Amino acid sequence: MLVPINDQVKGYRLRYNLEALERVRGEIGEEAYSRLKALILYRLEGREFERIPLEVKVAVAFSAGSDSTATLKILRWAGFEVVPITAKLPQMSEKTLKKVRSQNAILVEVPDYEETMGELIEKGAPICGRCHSMVMEAVEQKAKELGAKILATGDMLSSGLISIYKKGELVMLNLPAFLALDKEEIIEIIGGKYELSFGCPLLWELFRKAPSTKRLALQRILRETRARALTPKMAVELMRDVLSR
Repeated sequence: MLVPINDQVKGYRLRYNLEALERVRGEIGEEAYSRLKALILYRLEGREFERIPLEVKVAVAFSAGSDSTATLKILRWAGFEVVPITAKLPQMSEKTLKKVRSQNAILVEVPDYEETMGELIEKGAPICGRCHSMVMEAVEQKAKELGAKILATGDMLSSGLISIYKKGELVMLNLPAFLALDKEEIIEIIGGKYELSFGCPLLWELFRKAPSTKRLALQRILRETRARALTPKMAVELMRDVLSR
């Protein structure tokens, strides 16, 4: 599971993330605040903490990928009452749906998703940003309906003041970034076996329609590599996957 760090850069990020946590202390309550602080101190100093169950509901935007799966596991390990929420998308495989159901995730519809993505692909326009915003809007709405104050995601890059922040009625917690996790650590947390690949069937369809959009995927991989979320070896593997589509 989660292990303490021995890395100056990650240590700097974790201390910066503690400042972000202080800013939302009043929004999330003392129980959630104390447990999240304990997670960071465990990463920074190896300081053990009691992981007794909390009556603190945390919704998780759950795609069944490596990052959101690790997020789910860490929060449950830490004692939170975790509610996974999954946007039901037409490109989801049966294998993914099986993983989603195995975690008792709540499935939510995304209004006008298929039509919107189809129009963008037909134009040869980027889809990832619009896809993400539509999915998160549906997940955030369900999280609020369930009475969760915190919505966690598997984002690895949003460190500092955007690792945890207030957004309307919710506090957004980008847990891998908040704990300065990299992809190698995430894969270890979920069991040590994970096939690296980039994107989804809709993205591959876009690549075939407009090959020039591959550059955006390559830029994202390079951004994650510069942030040390990916190793150079992982980056090469992912870039080869993009270029082969």
